[in-house]
Amino acid sequence: MKKLVLATLLAGAAAAPLVAQTSAPTPPVAAKKPYAVKAPFGATREDPYYWLRDDTRKNPEMLAYLAAENAYADAVLAPTRPMADTLYREIIGHIKQDDASVPYAKHGYVYYTRFDTGADYPVVARRKGSMAAPEQLLFDQPAMAKGKGFFQIGNWRVSPDNARIAWAEDTVGRRQYVLKVKDIATGTLLADTVPNIEAGLVWSADGKTIFYVEKDPVTLLGTRVKAHVLGTPASADRLVYTEKDDTFYMSIGATTDERYICINLHSTVSDEQRCAPAANPVAFTPVAPRARDFLYNADHLGGRWIIRTNWQAPNYRIMVVPDAKAAAGRAGWADLVPTSDTVFIENFQPFDRFLAIEERSGGNKRLRMLTPAGKSSFVTADEPAYVMDLGTNEDPASPVLRYTYGSLVTPTTTYEVDAATGKRTVLKVQPVPGYDASRYVTERVWATARDGTRVPVSLVHAKTFRKNGTAALFQYAYGSYGYSTDPSFNPTLPSMLDRGMVYAIAHIRGGQEMGRKWYDDGKIFHKKNSFTDFVDVTRFLVDQGYAAKGRVAAMGGSAGGLLMGAVANMAPQDYRVIIAQVPFVDVVTTMLDTSIPLTTGEFDEWGNPAEQRYYDYMLSYSPYDNVTAQAYPSLYVGTGLWDSQVQYYEPTKWVAKLRATKTDANPLVFRVNMEAGHGGKSGRFERYKQNAEYLAFALDQLKVQ
Repeated sequence: MKKLVLATLLAGAAAAPLVAQTSAPTPPVAAKKPYAVKAPFGATREDPYYWLRDDTRKNPEMLAYLAAENAYADAVLAPTRPMADTLYREIIGHIKQDDASVPYAKHGYVYYTRFDTGADYPVVARRKGSMAAPEQLLFDQPAMAKGKGFFQIGNWRVSPDNARIAWAEDTVGRRQYVLKVKDIATGTLLADTVPNIEAGLVWSADGKTIFYVEKDPVTLLGTRVKAHVLGTPASADRLVYTEKDDTFYMSIGATTDERYICINLHSTVSDEQRCAPAANPVAFTPVAPRARDFLYNADHLGGRWIIRTNWQAPNYRIMVVPDAKAAAGRAGWADLVPTSDTVFIENFQPFDRFLAIEERSGGNKRLRMLTPAGKSSFVTADEPAYVMDLGTNEDPASPVLRYTYGSLVTPTTTYEVDAATGKRTVLKVQPVPGYDASRYVTERVWATARDGTRVPVSLVHAKTFRKNGTAALFQYAYGSYGYSTDPSFNPTLPSMLDRGMVYAIAHIRGGQEMGRKWYDDGKIFHKKNSFTDFVDVTRFLVDQGYAAKGRVAAMGGSAGGLLMGAVANMAPQDYRVIIAQVPFVDVVTTMLDTSIPLTTGEFDEWGNPAEQRYYDYMLSYSPYDNVTAQAYPSLYVGTGLWDSQVQYYEPTKWVAKLRATKTDANPLVFRVNMEAGHGGKSGRFERYKQNAEYLAFALDQLKVQ
C-alpha cells in the first residue's frame, strides 16, 4: 500500500466517531474440499485446503479468502496500531534520509547511489574521473517506480565503451525480470527488450551483444543462456547453452579481468562453470566437468585461474592453474591455500598484488590477505561477534582492499586496508541518527544442544540489562542452504533494546557458520537438528537468565519460516509469540510437484519425496502436515501473493488448517501483501512498515511497553 493511501486511511480512522466494540473480530473460515495428494510409490494424503492454490492468482473465492484474512488482521491489530506507528517512526528516525553510498571507480568513471529525503528508491549516478565532475544520471528510480506497486532493478551493467547501460527490471515481485537498454548520454530507451529473464547480465567485449539467462515461464528456473544483439528482436536471440538437468540453478557473470564470460551452474552437491573469451563468446567450455559432491567456483586474473573448491577439502581450499595447463582440468590444479579442519573458506577475490579471502572461524566471518610471497595477514576485529565482508573492489590493480565491518552494536563501516602496510582507512560509517553504540553490548555465547553439540549464539542488549530472568527475548534464525546469518546492525534493534529486550541470533545447524559439516548436519535426514538446536538455544538463554519463560518471541522467514512452523508444532510451550514470514511449510506437497519453482533444484537439500524414505522423514516434520489439536503460541504469518520462492498458498493453507485445528484462543494474524513477492514490498521505507506491524504485535504479546 502506498504511503499516501495509508496516511489517508489512518486520517479517516482518526476522524471517525468512536464506536464501542461489542465483540472480538471473527476469524475467516476457509472451506474444505476433498483432494488427494499422491506420491509415485502409492502413498496418499488428504489435503482439504489444496483448492487455495491458484497459479493464475485470479480465483475469486481464493482472493476473497485472502481479503478476509487481511481484514481480520486489520481488526486484530487495531489495538497495536499506535505502537506500530511509534516503532515505525523510531526505525526510520535511525535512517539518514539523504544518504549516499561510498563511490567506487571503474573504467574511468566513479559510480554511486544517493537517496533524496523521503525517497523509497535511490538515484544511481556516475561522474567521469572524480566526484568533482558533472553528474551523469543512470537511473532515477523514484521516477521509474512512480505508480507501481512493486519496483526493483535486479542488476545493471555498463557497456565496455561506457556509452550504454543494460538492466533487469521487475515490476511484479515475481523475479521475472525484463531486459532493458538505454543510451546514457541522451537517456534514450532503446527498442531492445527481452522478457522473463534472470537478473544477471554480461556484455560481450565489443559491446554489441548482451548475454542473459532465460527463465522457464512455469518453473521459473533459468534453463537457457541466450545472446541478444543490439538492434535485433528478441525472437532472433542466439541460443548459447541449454541446461537439461533441472536440479541445477544457472547464472551468468564475468571474471575479474573481464577476459571471460562464464555460465555458472550450481546444485546443492555439484558445480560446473563454463567460460568463453569475452572477445569471442561462442564456445563455452567447463573449467572442470561436473561431478557429484564436487563443488567449485573459479575466477581469472594474471594469466591463471584461481579456484575455490571442496575437492578433497570439506572446508574448501584455494587452488590455481596457469592458462597453459587449464585444459587438463583438475589434473593441473595446485594448492594455493590448503584446507583446514577449523577454518571454512567462504569466498575470495583476486588482485594483482594479493588475494583477499573471506573465511569463517569460531562462528565469525573474517578477512585475510595473502601476498604472492606467502605473507598472510588478518584484518583485526574488536568485538566477540561480528561480520566482515568483501566490499566493492572493481579495480584488480588497486593496492588496497575495500571491505565492510559491522556487528549487532556497530553500524556497517566501510574500510580500505593497504595490503602492503596494513594501514586501515575509514571511508564511511553508516549514519544512524539518534543512536549511541556505547549504550549497548554484544556477546557471543554457546548453547549446548541435546546431542551435546555447542551452538553459537550472537546476543545484544542494553548496558543496563541485568541477567535476572525477567527480560523479554526476541530470537531469530534461518538455518538452511548453508546460508550463514551474520550478526550485522539493524535499525530495528534499538527499539527493542531500549525497551529492555534481548535480541539473539541462533546460529543453528543447516547454516555454514561453523563450516561445511555444520551445513551437512542440518539438511536431508539431519534437518530436525535445525529445529531442536533452535529450541535448545531458547531453553539455554532462559536457563541462563537472559529471558523469562513465557516472554520469548521467535522469528524466521522462508526456510526460516519452515523452522518457525516446526518449532510451533514441536515446542509451542517455549514461545509466547512466533513470527513466520513467507514460510516454507508445506514441504511434502511442494517437493512432490516439480512444476513449482525451486522444487527439483532442492532435492539434495530436503530430499525427493518420490522415494518413500525421504517422504517419511519429510512428513515427520512438515509443519502443515503436523498441525495438531494443541495450544499454539500467538502467531503472525506473512506472505506475498506474487512470491516466486515460497508460493503464497503454502502459508495460506497452513493458516487455514491452524484456525480449524488449534485449541487455544491466542491470536493468529495472516498478512498478505497483494503487490509483493518473496522479499516483501519494495522501497526502503515500505518494508519497515510491515516490520513495525509484526514487532508491535510481538511486543504486545510479550507485554513490552
